[in-house]
Amino acid sequence: MSQTPTQERVTIDGKNVVIQRDVSPMINGGILANAEMFRMFNIFDDKFTPSNKETADGTPLRLYNGKITKVDVSKRSKVDMGFWHRNIDAHEIIFCVKGALRWETEMGTKTMHPGDMLFIPRGIAHRSMLCEDSAEENVLIELKIAEELPYVGENS
Repeated sequence: MSQTPTQERVTIDGKNVVIQRDVSPMINGGILANAEMFRMFNIFDDKFTPSNKETADGTPLRLYNGKITKVDVSKRSKVDMGFWHRNIDAHEIIFCVKGALRWETEMGTKTMHPGDMLFIPRGIAHRSMLCEDSAEENVLIELKIAEELPYVGENS
């Protein structure tokens, strides 16, 4: 007679995540190994503040660094981005979490507020500027995506 296994091993990025299960395969008793892959953090925590928050160089803090997708947090407070920037290798998707910033691009100008998402195609020059709705701290999440990314939002 065979026993019902009480552990499940899932391989994620070459690491085995070990899950403890009750005798019923539908009950998860908790992660036993590599639980740090499942993480939550608060981007408002000071440790997630780019070192150049109050300068014009605009470099965000990298949180995840994949071959195709990169995830950054950007915090701007007092200084406009004093130069134009162009991503040759990736599209940018920018989410405004707090505050507001004006984005000037070769394709036009948009002002972002909390909840707004902006898509900047690869190769388009852009820069962020403070605006009348900017806060003491303006927080963005930026995705850099190095693959084709067709928009299907209104067709879903």
